[in-house]
Amino acid sequence: MNRPLLLLLPALAALGLTTQCQSSKPAVTAAAVAPATSTAAPKEYSYTTAPNDPLGVRVYQLANGLTVYLSDYKNAPRIQTYLAVRAGSKNDPAAATGLAHYLEHMVFKGTSRLGTKDWSKEKPELDKIEGLYEKYRGERNDPAARKRTYHQIDSVSGVAARYAVPNEYDKLMGSIGAKGSNAHTSNEETVYQEDIPSNQLEKWAAVQSERVKEMVPRLFHTELEAVYEEKNRGLDSDFSKEFETLNASLYPTHPYGTQTTIGTIEHLQNPSITEIKKYFGQYYVPNNMALCLSGDLDYDQTIRLIDKYFGELPSKPVPAFSAPVEPPITAPIIKEVVGPQSENVMLGYRFAGKATRDGLRMRMLDKIMTNGQAGLFDLDLNQQQKVLQAQTFADLNDDYSTHVLYGTPRQGQKLEEVQALMLAEIAKVQRGDFPDWLIPAIVNNEKLSRTKSYESNEARASAMYEAFIERISWADYVKQNEDFATITKAEIVKFANEHYGSNYVAVFKRNGEDPNKVKVIKPAITPVPANRDAASTFYTQVSKLPATDLQPVFLDYKKDIQTATIKPGLPLYYTKNSENGLFSLFYAIDLGTNNNPLLDVATDYLQYLGTGKYSAAQLQQEFYKLGCSFAVSSSQDRVLISLSGLDSNLEPAMQLFEQLLNSPRPDAAALKNQVAGILKQRQDAKLNKGVILNQAMLNYAKYGARNPFTDIVPEAKLKTLKPEQLTSLLKSLPTYQHRVLYYGPREINDNLGYVTTPSIATIIKTDHKTPATLKPAPAAKDFAEQPLKEKKVYWVDYKMVQAEILFLTKGDVYDKTMAPTVALYNEYFGGGMGSIVFQDLRESKALAYSAMSRYANADKTGRSNYILSYIGTQSDKLPEAMSGMQSLLTDMPLADANLVIAKQSIRNSIATDRITHEGVLLSYERARRLGLDYDVRRDVYDQTQNMTFGELQKFQQAKIKGQNQVILVIGSKDRLNFKELAKYGTVQQLTLKEIFGY
Repeated sequence: MNRPLLLLLPALAALGLTTQCQSSKPAVTAAAVAPATSTAAPKEYSYTTAPNDPLGVRVYQLANGLTVYLSDYKNAPRIQTYLAVRAGSKNDPAAATGLAHYLEHMVFKGTSRLGTKDWSKEKPELDKIEGLYEKYRGERNDPAARKRTYHQIDSVSGVAARYAVPNEYDKLMGSIGAKGSNAHTSNEETVYQEDIPSNQLEKWAAVQSERVKEMVPRLFHTELEAVYEEKNRGLDSDFSKEFETLNASLYPTHPYGTQTTIGTIEHLQNPSITEIKKYFGQYYVPNNMALCLSGDLDYDQTIRLIDKYFGELPSKPVPAFSAPVEPPITAPIIKEVVGPQSENVMLGYRFAGKATRDGLRMRMLDKIMTNGQAGLFDLDLNQQQKVLQAQTFADLNDDYSTHVLYGTPRQGQKLEEVQALMLAEIAKVQRGDFPDWLIPAIVNNEKLSRTKSYESNEARASAMYEAFIERISWADYVKQNEDFATITKAEIVKFANEHYGSNYVAVFKRNGEDPNKVKVIKPAITPVPANRDAASTFYTQVSKLPATDLQPVFLDYKKDIQTATIKPGLPLYYTKNSENGLFSLFYAIDLGTNNNPLLDVATDYLQYLGTGKYSAAQLQQEFYKLGCSFAVSSSQDRVLISLSGLDSNLEPAMQLFEQLLNSPRPDAAALKNQVAGILKQRQDAKLNKGVILNQAMLNYAKYGARNPFTDIVPEAKLKTLKPEQLTSLLKSLPTYQHRVLYYGPREINDNLGYVTTPSIATIIKTDHKTPATLKPAPAAKDFAEQPLKEKKVYWVDYKMVQAEILFLTKGDVYDKTMAPTVALYNEYFGGGMGSIVFQDLRESKALAYSAMSRYANADKTGRSNYILSYIGTQSDKLPEAMSGMQSLLTDMPLADANLVIAKQSIRNSIATDRITHEGVLLSYERARRLGLDYDVRRDVYDQTQNMTFGELQKFQQAKIKGQNQVILVIGSKDRLNFKELAKYGTVQQLTLKEIFGY
């Protein structure tokens, strides 16, 4: 019984977690030195490190209190950056909720130097707007006066906008090749993120230091509309309303529950620029901020650069936050939320903050319940199919944390039954009714997960800002992982008995029409000028800062991937992992649900089956002990079987998996439950607006009533399925020709004299069970695409505040020679926050929170490309939103500055992108589907730089302008403007039965 545990022992050595780090008092030779002058001694920067830190983080603190975390990771010449502020929605004034989040939006608008053509003329107008908003707030009880004041706000905003350069921050970041430009606000924090080329670090520092020096409320009323739309999206999300209800009951006195990050409608409609400025001045100070950078950096040069740009920011005292003490919950608190989406029940328990022993215990108990493989919820509820789906998660915050249990019912199952089943699993923990090996296995698998995640600069830098927000030293943050490993079973049993009783909140999410549905009222807004070709002096100065050239590195599939032939029809593709002791193994079979819809059912069935001496639950437990996991998925034309985890356990994990794949034990009861679950999932899908629009309606438009989405196993056939039909289908998969892909530390073969560990080729030959002769995969089967020659508007009725609209145009069949033009068009026209579409529809006209347009290349030869344009807006803005998008698609505006930026963005991004790890193999898989034998990014890099607007316009006029469209709309029937929809084509309502096929 204990033998599998022995396989865990090599884990620590294989993980690569034994990096030696600097001591907390580094030698002078390790300090960064500022450039020397004749009158000043070199400046030394002291830093601290943490013992046993796998990231090698150095933590500096500048003289003004700014905390700087740096980690050198040379996976690619890029750096992930986070600018973290210890200020979130809990710091919002009670009378101005949503302030921190709205400020986050404003920080993207620039300063008195960034984002303005003429600050001396713009500032007086902005001052007027600030005063008018204060007046507007005071007129809450006088609608007529408010209307007059808002008209003034709109008028003066138009004057101020003449001097603004909208999206200049986004343009500047785009020009240097930054990716992932974004920010988030939550309870404790506001965090700004960029992924930048390493040679553009000085430009990044110049811009980021500028944007935290001051806050200019530029284009305030149009951005407020974007926040309104964000609020509307929340009002259309049953989960958001459910979670807010849970927190309101768990935290009746703490801001975690008394206010939300997005804010109330009342406060959103009565904003105060004065309060926002005050908040910025209080919290956006260096002693309350941190910079967290991970990537290809030089520690000494980076800290000198940061000090140069951030060191002069003045520090000041930060308001102390006094956390309210919540009264104990002595009996269950029951709440209900009603909405159109599927039913579920959510339970929440309140705990101490995350930087406590109880916080660690709660994290451990959460993993005992749900870890994706061997948790009690995973095995007792999900694998045994007692509920449709159940999971737990921890919402960790500084003052309090919440442990959430979440479950969705099976057909005919009451939410109260789901609640009882989840509580019964808690009771098992209280009795100690879980295996002794589970906690050590959780510790091991958490280490594995961290090791894998630390292949990403995003995860590495995220860990740094989490430590800062948590207000603990980096050494203590790293030590949390060690402390987590000291938790015992007896400790968890005691903890569960002391903290999990009747002290919970239960929120029952019922299906129906929300009687409390509200919406943010649409104000009258005059579009502001986009000023696309304008640029501030600051923009020009930053653009001229020197940067060393970086050359792109393209994949050479013949050199970067080694190959071996295991047998005819079974090639092995190999890339070595020299970084850590983890592996990823894939079997790729060119066979999918288009050939046989039963494949989707069969691959899902596998998780409920045992093999040999192992039941289904025991099998998952064995994999978890080994630090490995498997997955089998099917798409239209491919089955992908994957195994991943700790490479030192590859052989036993693979033997176990091969046994399952070749000898699954049929289980009639499991199949009966699975079929019932599939039918319930199909019902729930018809309640999900995302599935309705982006899958059901989109497939209907592209292919007609019979399409890949509706080509499913009919209910009658599902109910007559025999287990042996599915196990036979599963066992047939390895009999087809397929490809093996391996990324890991082993060698590809055994012909090296010093290799003692069996090579991957040897293991495949020994353990991968296949017949002597493999069958060729059947011919690919694709659904015929509709010509889309008629102008049609399809709509589906759904009770919601917003309307969501997709413009769909069929393009040419995939042609690799179009890749450079398509890349430049997408970057220029609809690719991001600096694109034409975003600038026009959101920034200028305030018509949406989210708007995009792209020419989407097919993912396989022989398939068509499509032009997809999306906008989500309040239903009463639908006419302006549709007209705005259509106008842009018809006549693409010329903006020379935007075109230059688009070219720079593409060039800088490709020059610094590196496809690594298993991404090399997966890139090859994508290329071969498109008939490519080389890295097509080379064409994009070489050709886009010299393209002219004339060439781009020629492409747009030939491929997009005037092309027939099908428009897809989802919204509430009583709010849609059908007269407006009729302008775009024949309007036809689609029923859910038509688009789902059942």
